[in-house]
Amino acid sequence: MTSPLNGLALLREYKTKRISSYDRTGGNVDSTPIGAGETVTIAKINGPGSIRHIWMTMAHGDPLYRRNMILRMYWDGCDVPSVEAPIGDFFGQGWGEHYNFISLPLSASPTEGRGLNCYFPMPFSEGAKITIENDSDEDCMRIFYYIDYEELSRPPGAMGRFHAAWNRTRRKPIGEVESEHFKVYPEHKNLTDANNHMIIEAEGHGHYVGVNYYIDNPSPQWYGEGDDMFFIDDEPWPPSLHGTGTEDYFNCAFGPREVFLHPYYGVARANEQTGCLGRTHCYRFHLEEPVVFHKSLRGSIERGHANDYAFDLATVGYWYQTLPHKPFTALPDRKGREPLPEISVRDIHRWREAWREKLGGGLLWGNEWWPDEYVEKAKALGAEKSEEQRPKENISRAEEAERQYQKSLERTKKQK
Repeated sequence: MTSPLNGLALLREYKTKRISSYDRTGGNVDSTPIGAGETVTIAKINGPGSIRHIWMTMAHGDPLYRRNMILRMYWDGCDVPSVEAPIGDFFGQGWGEHYNFISLPLSASPTEGRGLNCYFPMPFSEGAKITIENDSDEDCMRIFYYIDYEELSRPPGAMGRFHAAWNRTRRKPIGEVESEHFKVYPEHKNLTDANNHMIIEAEGHGHYVGVNYYIDNPSPQWYGEGDDMFFIDDEPWPPSLHGTGTEDYFNCAFGPREVFLHPYYGVARANEQTGCLGRTHCYRFHLEEPVVFHKSLRGSIERGHANDYAFDLATVGYWYQTLPHKPFTALPDRKGREPLPEISVRDIHRWREAWREKLGGGLLWGNEWWPDEYVEKAKALGAEKSEEQRPKENISRAEEAERQYQKSLERTKKQK
C-alpha cells in the first residue's frame, strides 16, 4: 500500500528557504505596509527552485480589499505574470468576504478565514517573483507573509509552470428569458461553448488542475443546470469532456445548499437566502485526474442550461503548462471587479408588484401564469436564440434537437 507519509523518511538534497515579512530589526513589527495604489514585490528568488507553501494575512481599511489587492506571480524571467487574480478569490474567498475554507491545495483558516494558505507546488528554473498590487484608495496597513521554497542545485525536470487566472462573466440570458431547469419555458438547445463562461483558455503543453467558482444568483430559482465543457487540442464539437450539470461537475447532487468541505471538492459557502438566491462558492480540484492537453485547452461552463441565466459568475482556474502562455483576458478595473449588491426581501417584493401590474392587479396570489401572448413571444425568441447556438458542422444533431424542442412545445400546450 502507498501512503502520503511513505516519502517522509526520504533524505533530501535541496536547501530549505523562506522569505517572510519578519522585523529585520529584531522587533515585533513583523509586517510591511502597501500604500494605496502601490505595487510591492514580496518575493524575488534567483536560480532554480520550487515554492512549496505560501501563507499570508493582512489588515486593510477597504472592506473589499480581498477583491482590490491583486496577486501576480512570474516565472523564469518572464515579464508577463503566470498568476493574476484578486488575492481573496485566488485563495478561495469570494466577493471580498472572509470565511473558513478547507481543501488540499488551498485553505482559508481561522479566525474567520483570515489565514490564507496555498500548497500548490510552483517550480521554476531561472527565478521567481511575486508581487501584490493594492488597487484601493485605502492603505494596506499591514501584510504578514511566509513564502517557503526549495533552493535547487539544478533546474527541475519536466515540470510545468503554475498558472492561475481570474475571469468574470455577467451577460444577459441567450434566449432573453431566464428559463433554468425548464421551470418557465421549454428548454433551449446549446451545441457550442461560444457563450459559456470561460475558466481556462491555454496554449502549450500542460494540465488543468481545478477551479474556484463564485456565483451570485439574482433569483430564488436553481442556477446549476449549466454543463462543463473541455475542448482539448483544438478538437471540434463534441468536446472530449462534456458534463451533465454544474453541481455534478463539483461532485455534488440535486442543488446543494449546505457547506461541505472535501480535500478535492465541495461547497465552501452556501447561500443563506430564499431558495437559491444569493452567493455560493463551489470548488473542484483535479488532483487525481488532471485534464491533460498537448497543444491547447478551452475549458468552460454554461451559465445555466444553454446560457439562459443572467447571474454574476467569477472563477479562478488553476493549471500547469509550458512557457510562454497565451495572454490572459485583461483583468477588469476596480469597478469591474466590484461585487453586485445583495438582493433583499424588499427587492423581491418589488418584483411581485411588477408582476401584479403586468397581470392587471386585483386579487392575485402569486402562482398565476403570464398572459399567453407574452409566453408565446418568449418561446419564439428562445427558439431563435437556440438556433444561434448551433454550429453549422452539427446541423444533423441540431435538427434532432429541434424535433425534441417541438415535442416539448406540444407537451406544454397539452398541459394547459
